[in-house]
Amino acid sequence: MQRLIAKIRDFNELVMFKHTIFSLPFIFIAMIVAANGWFGWRLLLLGLLAAITARNFAMGVNRYLDRDIDALNPRTASRPSVDGRIPHRWLLVFIVVNALGFILVAYLINDLAFWLSFPILAILAGYSYFKRFSEYAHLVLGLSLGLAPIAGVVAVKAKITLWSVFLSLGVMFWVAGFDLLYSLQDMEVDKKLGLFSIPSMYGAKCTLFLSKIFHFLAVLFWLFFVIEAHLGLFAYMAVAVAAGMLWYEHRIVDKDFTKIDRAFFTVNGYLGIVFLLFIILDRAV
Repeated sequence: MQRLIAKIRDFNELVMFKHTIFSLPFIFIAMIVAANGWFGWRLLLLGLLAAITARNFAMGVNRYLDRDIDALNPRTASRPSVDGRIPHRWLLVFIVVNALGFILVAYLINDLAFWLSFPILAILAGYSYFKRFSEYAHLVLGLSLGLAPIAGVVAVKAKITLWSVFLSLGVMFWVAGFDLLYSLQDMEVDKKLGLFSIPSMYGAKCTLFLSKIFHFLAVLFWLFFVIEAHLGLFAYMAVAVAAGMLWYEHRIVDKDFTKIDRAFFTVNGYLGIVFLLFIILDRAV
């Protein structure tokens, strides 16, 4: 029993399960707006399962493909995929199980969700390859999480709306922006390994500037989402509060790079939850 618990902990560390919080709120925001309120327990459960299996698949692929790079980075050398706690064959099984789980959940939702599950998995798997030859990997990661709102509206309406595209673009630039900040920690290592991250290629000053631009675009697209979806005052407040939180995030990092973890995990973790709560209030009122 203790060995089983230890393995569960290892897999939890592998995929950083608690960070699923970044995409979950925006899936439910899209579902709430699409349903104009409560969308039902069935879709809640399927939405949770879809988000969890998709993220587990993406993180599994990333850890499997990056194990050679992670072994050379002091920050990542102790990951379970590197130090032997999770054998490579187990990791492959984990990837396949979660991919099949995601496809099955999509099938149970509706036909459009099922057919979209295949290109979505391809995009989720693509991030790990991109950083080996293109600095656009930050945007690919953003796109991976940005697909969440589109998946949410597809689950409810079985179609893609313009407002969900705006919401997704906002999430894409939000994630890409904070990934730029997070990548500052690996700037020197990426240079040595020849990886194509923006910090390693263009330096910290350029990275900070581009992150600010990405986050400005995120707020702008979230504003377009609120307007296109004909939402109310609380939705506008959600955008304003999100803008304030992103401003605070940059203020933290600009002053001290050692506080990147605080900005990345704390501020961004709360941002999605706060945004969701305001949208719930907006639809309730």
